[in-house]
Amino acid sequence: MRLMICCMLVLYAASLPVSAKDADKPMSCTLASLAQPLYDIEQQIEYRQLDNGLQVRTLALENTQAVSIASQFDVGSRNETKGQTGYAHLFEHMLFKGSQHAPGDSYSQTMSALSGQFNASTFFDFTNYYLTIPSQALELSLWLEADRFRYPMLNQTTVSNQQGAVLEEMATTIDNQPYVRKAMEFLLAQVEGTPYGHAVIGSVTDVKAATPESLNAFHQRYYRPDAMQLSLVGDIPPQTQTWIDNQFGDWQAPNSKLSQLNDLEIEAKPVHGEIIDERGPWPAVLLAWHTAGTGSADAAALTLLEAYLFQNKSSLLRATSLNDPEQLLSYSIPLTMTHHGVTNLLLVPRARTSLDKLTANTEALIAHVANGEITEQQVCQLKQIWLNQALARLDSPSALSRYLSASEARDKMQPLTGPWQRINAVTAADLQRVSQQYFVGKTVRLDLLPPWYIRATKSILEFLPKDLSDSLEESVM
Repeated sequence: MRLMICCMLVLYAASLPVSAKDADKPMSCTLASLAQPLYDIEQQIEYRQLDNGLQVRTLALENTQAVSIASQFDVGSRNETKGQTGYAHLFEHMLFKGSQHAPGDSYSQTMSALSGQFNASTFFDFTNYYLTIPSQALELSLWLEADRFRYPMLNQTTVSNQQGAVLEEMATTIDNQPYVRKAMEFLLAQVEGTPYGHAVIGSVTDVKAATPESLNAFHQRYYRPDAMQLSLVGDIPPQTQTWIDNQFGDWQAPNSKLSQLNDLEIEAKPVHGEIIDERGPWPAVLLAWHTAGTGSADAAALTLLEAYLFQNKSSLLRATSLNDPEQLLSYSIPLTMTHHGVTNLLLVPRARTSLDKLTANTEALIAHVANGEITEQQVCQLKQIWLNQALARLDSPSALSRYLSASEARDKMQPLTGPWQRINAVTAADLQRVSQQYFVGKTVRLDLLPPWYIRATKSILEFLPKDLSDSLEESVM
């Protein structure tokens, strides 16, 4: 949701063209041979579930001397209670700052000494930790992982230090950026009162109020073996399973059941709001649509639809902007949650283009799909794009280990091919249906407005002749 107009990057992976010209050519959508590596690799995965519920996947690769470890816990901001927003993210920070048998900065120092690469991230539904180390250090690394997950050091000094780190991160990435905090609050207000109704990073007040005691209670409730998926990819020594059993096997799951959440039921409707930020460099419009979570039967169709409309290098948005585009920049990364979804699109207009015009252009693209103007050949190309990205993941042990640890329950025994089979089953009719169900007439629009004098100048430019407006824009930019 970061809406930093001044420094947006295009994060889209390489994709195949989807054009009307290509759609006229007969093409068979037989992708079985292209998808075969997913099936081949999946058959090599060794899967275990420990008696305490911890799920383990190991994938041995040849010609490598490193191993990537990914640990994902079924806990995120959705689990936070009132007054404790930001706890999942704050606790993620804490797990790098000492455990019972590896105090202080022992973890970071040890990993650095091993030339290891390590990081973590927190989302609405989960928190993941990942590292890549030489395979000779695997036993030590598993010991360090288990120690920090099971026995974190939560003293006042460490908590205070990490509160400061999180607050600085919050200021840098959100509060000191134009539009971001207010835009984030506007979007979250659409699902206020639900577990997804607050930001992952939390509020300043709640983060400041955290104590060692409250964080320890959070740890005891949510960091548990039956909420963890552990994946190892790379050079896997023969003793690996024994090492895993030694470090994690006697970790007892709490008697309480894991928290369950139902899919959100949102009565989506058109909304139009605006925010004014005196730091804003230029107007922009944020468009959003409430969709469905990753566990929904519509998730695969929504993934392809979002790619087709906004995200691929040859998306419909870009195809209509190849000549004389009406926007300076476009940026779309969906908020994908387990039980809800939000498609979003940020558009920065040219000097001569109004926010109303950009909104109308976008809604016309959606109507194009909703009216059935997408062919099975174009859907096939979208599947190829998705499949190419999935195959590229096989070449990165770190990315693959994280992907395996993020497996949905329904893909427990087929983490690679299960998602592909759902994507492959999508039809043009499915894209038409979900565009009508989730998008048409349900646009959430937020105008991001700079100070009055910039708005006034922009309004004047919209009424000038095109050549003059473009010339003035070029001189300013």
